[in-house]
Amino acid sequence: MTTHFSDVFPDTRTAAAPTAAPPATPLDPGSPDGRADRVRADSHRIVLEHLRAVAPAVESLLGSTATLAAWGVEMADRLLAGQRLLAAGNGGSAAEAQHLTAELVGRFDGEREPFSAISLHAESSAVTAIANDYGFDRMFARQVSAHGRPGDILMLLSTSGKSPNLLHAVEAARAAGITTWALTGVGPNPLTECVDDYVAVDATSANAQEGHLIALHAICRAFDAEVHRRREEQR
Repeated sequence: MTTHFSDVFPDTRTAAAPTAAPPATPLDPGSPDGRADRVRADSHRIVLEHLRAVAPAVESLLGSTATLAAWGVEMADRLLAGQRLLAAGNGGSAAEAQHLTAELVGRFDGEREPFSAISLHAESSAVTAIANDYGFDRMFARQVSAHGRPGDILMLLSTSGKSPNLLHAVEAARAAGITTWALTGVGPNPLTECVDDYVAVDATSANAQEGHLIALHAICRAFDAEVHRRREEQR
């Protein structure tokens, strides 16, 4: 027996005889109403194009599943041993870097101990002092040299992969014995060429940035699972 939507939610209203819709009156494109309709149509198209472009960004990430999982496990290994994660980015990528460190210092899915993670751009006094005294290009590198220790991890986020302050941060990390990972947009790019490992999302800048957030959450899931596994082993 087939169940239809109308069988479950019957329409109890009295049905009125359908009436023919009045013929549509064409709008003058130059009139306020005509312009409003045109804007709405354009906005709808633009939004639809953007949302459709999210799927290829996620599809691009599927090819890096093993890398993201390995990063989560490696982060757990190092942070459980007392190392720390440093993260940096510019603009929207700075916000995503801070999102990652918040998940580690706070929590992601379930209760666990906090871990050391620092978003370098969030140190506003240090950032402005360093940028003022040494230049914007050095504002992350100097902090990497100050906070980083051998065995730490530096996570860099950039849709272009060309930001000089991130490239200088990689140089400082290498000198300090810090492992460098990057989430970027389309690769290869200067950042993918100089870090120890990377995931490049093949998408436009905005969609790549959305892909980065999904990647960060995937890393956090692998991280939390590994921390939980290690804690269970110790019981």
